[in-house]
Amino acid sequence: MKKGILSIFLAALTLSSCIKDALEVNPLDQLSSASFWKTESDVQSALTACYSFFKRGGNWYGTTLQFPAGWDALSDDGYTQYDYGSANSISFSGPTPTSSGYVSDAYTVDYQAIAAINYFMANIGKVTLPDASKKKYLAEANFLRAFYYFQLATLYGNVILIKEPAIDTFKEPRAKSTKDEVLAFVNEELDKAITDLPDVAYADGHAVKGSAQALKARVLLYQKKYPEAAAMAKNIIDGGKYKLWANYKELFYKPGQNNNTEIIFSIKNLPPNSYPDPGVDLFQGSWQAVQPTKNLIDEYEAKDGQPIGSSPVYDPAKPYDNRDPRLRMSFFVPGDGAAEGWNKYNGKASFNPFVDANTTGFAVKKMLDPSRSDPQYSTQSDQDYVLMRYAEVLLNYAEAENEASGPANAYAAVNQIRTRAGMPALPTGLTKDQMRERIRHERRVELAMEGLRYYDLRRWGIALQKLNGFKIVPGNNNLKDKYYEARFDIWPLPQTDIDRNSGLKQNDGY
Repeated sequence: MKKGILSIFLAALTLSSCIKDALEVNPLDQLSSASFWKTESDVQSALTACYSFFKRGGNWYGTTLQFPAGWDALSDDGYTQYDYGSANSISFSGPTPTSSGYVSDAYTVDYQAIAAINYFMANIGKVTLPDASKKKYLAEANFLRAFYYFQLATLYGNVILIKEPAIDTFKEPRAKSTKDEVLAFVNEELDKAITDLPDVAYADGHAVKGSAQALKARVLLYQKKYPEAAAMAKNIIDGGKYKLWANYKELFYKPGQNNNTEIIFSIKNLPPNSYPDPGVDLFQGSWQAVQPTKNLIDEYEAKDGQPIGSSPVYDPAKPYDNRDPRLRMSFFVPGDGAAEGWNKYNGKASFNPFVDANTTGFAVKKMLDPSRSDPQYSTQSDQDYVLMRYAEVLLNYAEAENEASGPANAYAAVNQIRTRAGMPALPTGLTKDQMRERIRHERRVELAMEGLRYYDLRRWGIALQKLNGFKIVPGNNNLKDKYYEARFDIWPLPQTDIDRNSGLKQNDGY
């Protein structure tokens, strides 16, 4: 590792927190001075700085890299008319070493976060702390480091694995570790976090044992370690600290997010000290920055649990009636008006698709606060960005169980989610292949606009099939089709870092 990664690491050491109420700290390159690493308050401030990277990245108005709906614009679920995070450039032309947005930001921000975490872990020992407190703080750092390395390995494959703070020896080239080696380290970090994090419900933005268990279940599933993934998810299920929230809509805005039994980890927004700029109500509501595709809308079943192409209760003349209730809870559809809250965000009596800044014919309702009207730049949106919740744990368990042992134990987990949504249970007698398709359907509709679809398509090995030639709006030849090649399953490393580091090899195919 030469100056490329070194410069990223040293840049991280000049961070100032995005969490304004919790952090007014010196730059981290000064934290070894006599003014810091003296009290437990110093430790807490430095740890909060490590969390702040969840709110960094994104090349448009500073919107967080972890904004869930933005990632769905890379998939068959979404489109962004503002090229948020260069999602359209990536979708229509493919990721390149010089791509801006997600391709460069994810790499840079993840390594900045890791640098700050490594520095935190190397210096916490300078402060005299109760043993239990020190273990908890370190376990949170283990969790955070695992999160960022998991994202790096999932997006870029083989990456440089750094476990210590930046020092002069970083000027020497370092070889990339294999993806498997990085993921092995991720699992080791999560094991430490699971051991030492408090076994309590998630509440205040700090990772808890369930957060680490949920992330590890996801990691193991992505690794296709199905028995282990099922067992980890089952630990959460049997632990009893999480359950599905009765009201699906309330998962995505306050006050329903407060002390919510379904949320396992999220990015907390707390106005007036910490909130996204622009607010999600403006960005996602009035501007419709990320929009759902008709392909996603058509995925929602009819009320009887049948696909709309075969259901007797589906009426093409009234295509949005008698549908899975999650459809209307998640999206605005043509004809929606005051009853659905459309006028609050666009000042129009009813939703007229393809006009009023709309491209796909549909708009996202999920995450919008129904109590707000006419959001502006000054609107301080306080919705938390949910990164892990119990419904995903159930779906991860169902998928892992089905792949490991067949569908028998998958039914109950999937049916819990369908029952909460007001949908009928799955039909009995499904084969393993049939259950696989049902679970994939359920993931798509239950977790729509939550940032997982692009990752799912890649890990299932069907991104090429689903994305290459995908039409944003069927019949509209003014919009490009999405473009995908098999090599895009692994993104290129940013060219800026390759240029700085003669020892860093570009990923194959780029």
